[in-house]
Amino acid sequence: MTFFDFAGAARLRKAAVRLLPLWFGLLAHAHAADMNLNAGWQFYRVDERQIASADQVPAGAWTRVDLPHAARLEPRVPTSPWQGTAFYKKRLDVTLRPGERAILRFEGVMNVADVWLNGTYLGQHLGGYLPFAFDITAALNSSGANELVVRANNEDNPVTGPKPLKDLDYIQHGGIYRDVHLVIKPAVHITDEMLSNTPGGGGVFVTYPKAGKTAAVVQVKTEVANTSGAAQLVTLRHALAWQGKAVGQVQEQVRLAAGERRHVTLSIALDRPKLWSPKEPNLYALASTVVSAAGTHAVTHRIGVRRLAFEGARLLLNGAPLQLRGVNRHQEYPYVGYALSPQADARDALLIKRYGFDFVRLSHYPQSPAFMRAADELGLMVLPAIPGWQFHNPDPAFARQVVQTCADMVRRDRNHPSVVAWECSLNETQMPDPLIKALHATVHEEYPGDQAHSAGWVPQTYDLYLQARQHRIGSKHPLPAKPLIVSEYGDWEYYAMNAGFNQTAWADLKPVDRSSRQGLGQGETRLLQQARNVAEARDDNAATPAFADGYWVMFDYARGYAPDLEESGALSIERLPKFAAQFFRSQRSAMERGPQWGGGPMVFIASYWQAGSAPRVRVFSNADEVELLLDGKPVGRQKSGPSTAHPHLAHPPLEFETGSFVPGELVARAYTKGRLVAEHRVRTPEAPAALALALDDMGVPVGEGDLVFLRARVLDACGTTVPASGRDVAFSDVEGAQIVGGAVAPLEAGVASVLVRVTGPRAGVAAQAQLGALTGSLER
Repeated sequence: MTFFDFAGAARLRKAAVRLLPLWFGLLAHAHAADMNLNAGWQFYRVDERQIASADQVPAGAWTRVDLPHAARLEPRVPTSPWQGTAFYKKRLDVTLRPGERAILRFEGVMNVADVWLNGTYLGQHLGGYLPFAFDITAALNSSGANELVVRANNEDNPVTGPKPLKDLDYIQHGGIYRDVHLVIKPAVHITDEMLSNTPGGGGVFVTYPKAGKTAAVVQVKTEVANTSGAAQLVTLRHALAWQGKAVGQVQEQVRLAAGERRHVTLSIALDRPKLWSPKEPNLYALASTVVSAAGTHAVTHRIGVRRLAFEGARLLLNGAPLQLRGVNRHQEYPYVGYALSPQADARDALLIKRYGFDFVRLSHYPQSPAFMRAADELGLMVLPAIPGWQFHNPDPAFARQVVQTCADMVRRDRNHPSVVAWECSLNETQMPDPLIKALHATVHEEYPGDQAHSAGWVPQTYDLYLQARQHRIGSKHPLPAKPLIVSEYGDWEYYAMNAGFNQTAWADLKPVDRSSRQGLGQGETRLLQQARNVAEARDDNAATPAFADGYWVMFDYARGYAPDLEESGALSIERLPKFAAQFFRSQRSAMERGPQWGGGPMVFIASYWQAGSAPRVRVFSNADEVELLLDGKPVGRQKSGPSTAHPHLAHPPLEFETGSFVPGELVARAYTKGRLVAEHRVRTPEAPAALALALDDMGVPVGEGDLVFLRARVLDACGTTVPASGRDVAFSDVEGAQIVGGAVAPLEAGVASVLVRVTGPRAGVAAQAQLGALTGSLER
């Protein structure tokens, strides 16, 4: 028995190969004039010297790096996370044809970024999670040789928040950790929505005034700019395609004066549209093109046709009620922090979908474009959030920054069908009423019409109310008459006796064996306790009118204010599932399937079935009934359905009494309408006999620069995983990749993981591993 299903991964890999165009859609959002600038930067981190500018960095002190980049690699468990200033510089060899514009765009720099080109100061950007752009046309050298310099600082900042690191339950990892692009545009072009900085406009903005089974209207608002010195006759064209086949087109001619920017709104009618939903995440390709005497400029978007509505407390998607099971996500990886490859973000989204979730609260900040695209592809509804956590600064600059961040978040992500609402709210913060009203108004100014909904943790003003379960417990305040999301549950109420808001009360913690914060290597009893808490809390949520909830949290993560990992994750920080993840998987209907993420009927025995295992065996399944056998002999057969302990769960955990532990094989068989639909076997592990290595790519194509976990699994002579924890596995002779963060990793439940960065342009990684006298290898 193992937490990492190699056979299942192989099956899903074959399915994913058939969908390579979808995955590769995650890796690029570019056209012919879009230059990716990620490769070949010079980097210097200011650790000891008093250096204020890049000119003061000693000539030999620079090191070559590629983006995305972490300013410092942290230990797996950071005890003193780095904060400070880092410099980046890069040579740009670019020349423009007459009339062309050069737009430099950063997708994310933590947390304050100052930018220079050829010594000219372009400006400063505050906030580490959203894009910013500069028109650098005038600053470029005519010779084509240019030097770009960026100063990035991730120290505590009272204007950007969210609050000082010593009080913060996560880390704002430094560096240029997302993509940088240089986009060359003709004089007449579609604007960049961030550079335009126009409320409710800029770039391409797609909405759906009508969307039903028989017909839909795709409305495209486009800002076109004429930066030439003469008036231009411009043709704007939008072409819509479904799986490569044209399904609609519209165009219009407009005359733009010299220097004019104008928004043009056109609509495409669709017959019998393929609507987007979590069960059917249908995506169209929208190509927007402007043609003029100055040249041609085209941009593409993948869009999902859908409409949201609320009927009382219920969410309606395309006219049908939708109940969302969800989770919170921090975007952090071990060692590299936020500097993920787009494939790593896609794998996180795939894991979230695979383990039973259709909704993600993006806590507590906007997350990467790659993750947003993956959510669209997989059918994950998301709640983007602005940075904020128990912190308010009365300085008016703070309020201005918060409101601007809200606006920028909506502008960047407004075309994603996966967005259910906008959390423009400072989490668990006593916000002044004028700020609340300004944030709510900003959501609707940036996204006019009836398809944008603001969400906040306070009951007033916002369209949707966010309430954590720990805030609900013991509350005497009635719920407001508006739609509800349980923003967090399953962790804090099982961690601190006071629950509520007191995040720093260490004196009244619950006993550790009752907590949901259990590491994968803590053993069967602790993992079962976490799963018990999760089931209880999920059942309790179902008794509320909430249309969505979000377990805290999907993946374990490193903390800022404590020298440990926050381990309430359904999966470990290395993305390996705990028992709780299997419980969540059992809460998805057996009728739901996806070619990328699996699904369908399932059954899982939450036991290692070894000495010390509980004789009362817990089983998770989404089938009608489950039979448990021990060495071929029936232990019992139970129907699945609401129970006294879990009256609101359609498929609560089932428990079977074996009497006592006896070495052997447990088999759980799941039946629906009397037919066997799923089976899971757990055999008592024997002595370790082998190491099996695998690159856990999850079917997402591996490419150069990708970050992937390399796993070593301990097997006995029969091929059963030995769920040992704590012993170190040494990895060596890695080819085709570089180990990030250390070549020795401890076993957790029989699996040791190291993070590797792929160095070649194609998949193909080889490695060796050793555990005592055991050795294993991975061949290309």
